[in-house]
Amino acid sequence: MAKPTGFMEYKRVEPKKRPVKNRLKDYDELEIMISQPEIHKQAARCMDCGVPFCHALGCTLENIIPEFNDLLYKGNWKKALQVLHKTNNFPEITGRICPALCEAACTLSINEPAVTIKQIELQLAEKGWKDGWILPEKPDTKTGKKVAIVGSGPAGLAAAQQLARLGHAVTVFEKDDRIGGLLRYGIPDFKLDKKILDRRIGQLKKEDVIFETSTEVGRDISANFLNQRFGAVLITSGSTIPRDLPVPGRELEGIHFAMDFLKQNNKRVAGDKIPKKSEISAKGKNVVVIGGGDTGSDCIGTSLRQGAKSVVQIELLPKPPETRAENNPWPEWPIILRTSSSQQEGCERLWSINSKEFVGKKGKVSSINCVKLDWSEPDENGRAAFSEIENSGFTLKAELVLLAMGFVHVEHGKLISDNKIKTGPGGNIIVDENYMTSKKGVFAAGDAMSGASLVLNAISHGRKAAEKIDEFLM
Repeated sequence: MAKPTGFMEYKRVEPKKRPVKNRLKDYDELEIMISQPEIHKQAARCMDCGVPFCHALGCTLENIIPEFNDLLYKGNWKKALQVLHKTNNFPEITGRICPALCEAACTLSINEPAVTIKQIELQLAEKGWKDGWILPEKPDTKTGKKVAIVGSGPAGLAAAQQLARLGHAVTVFEKDDRIGGLLRYGIPDFKLDKKILDRRIGQLKKEDVIFETSTEVGRDISANFLNQRFGAVLITSGSTIPRDLPVPGRELEGIHFAMDFLKQNNKRVAGDKIPKKSEISAKGKNVVVIGGGDTGSDCIGTSLRQGAKSVVQIELLPKPPETRAENNPWPEWPIILRTSSSQQEGCERLWSINSKEFVGKKGKVSSINCVKLDWSEPDENGRAAFSEIENSGFTLKAELVLLAMGFVHVEHGKLISDNKIKTGPGGNIIVDENYMTSKKGVFAAGDAMSGASLVLNAISHGRKAAEKIDEFLM
């Protein structure tokens, strides 16, 4: 490494965030870039650790982190970006929304703050765009082979780019009106400005990827149409069926799935007019978000920007510890208490809570009856289990309830049924070691085959599936 003692000389520096009172007035991104001289120092903290667990264990994309850190520290930004692009199609996106598994596995994080890998990745990519280094990459020859990709989320976009650069003719079919899937409609603009996504989609278009929006397979075109006209079909339609909460009062007005709320707001931010009768608004309401993950956090930030009276987030699971437990050692992902930027903006968080009943007035939800849980006794198989604490019931005011409890599986529509594609016990598409489904020539990648997961995992699956599709076609 260029600076073997850098981790002893420089402290970790986090990007600053805009003040809460300012950012709650808009949907602009929160974080402010670190200065270029400071990023050089941060790259110098990447120690000569021998075994780079950040690359080998932490990152499913297998980003070559020590190498691009070293190159950046030496001032060779362009070469560092080339190394990063070898494994990651969209570092400006993962640099914004990835939970940074690499940093949790950083050797330095055994007893010190980890290297700021995520921020380095982001600023490498942004400098590449600013300085004109990121350009369309077209193949020297075309193969004459055609590939259809169903779904334009991170897995579909990554696969499309890889296949186009290999010389195949790629068409991406998206049922929504805009390209991006989860990146477009599932993530708020204050975390991922959609201009960032549009910039990369523009590159794909210049690489001859064709996008067909507002086109649903099974409604607008058939699965048989794709099978006849394309040499391979890749399903990257995501895990879109949300987990419901079938308790008394579920039918009341004002209870919505988180993605319906987030998608509508993203459309509003994009300039779309939302009909009054179908509008989901938190303005002036007591909001309860059920579910403690990233989607729930996005609901909090969005509700606060819409002018919610109050926001409470409830979680079935117990409150995580402040530090790693003994059975959760480095370099595993630390199961610890985290506070997102949205949670910092103002909400009450409750753990070990079960929702028992929605209560309403004149057909609209007005409160939730809840009970506290005890997680101290495992079940007969030694697995974590809960019991309700006697006489612990309480009520939360709620004129808007957002269900953010995760997703069950991919939508089982005509694309799957007409192709007789096999799914597993959890409802996900079954694939072999080549990402091929039970239907020859039809592949699947991303959340459609893995279940709901991280964006970097979807990108990784998309890249690997593209490699196997290329082998199949050629």
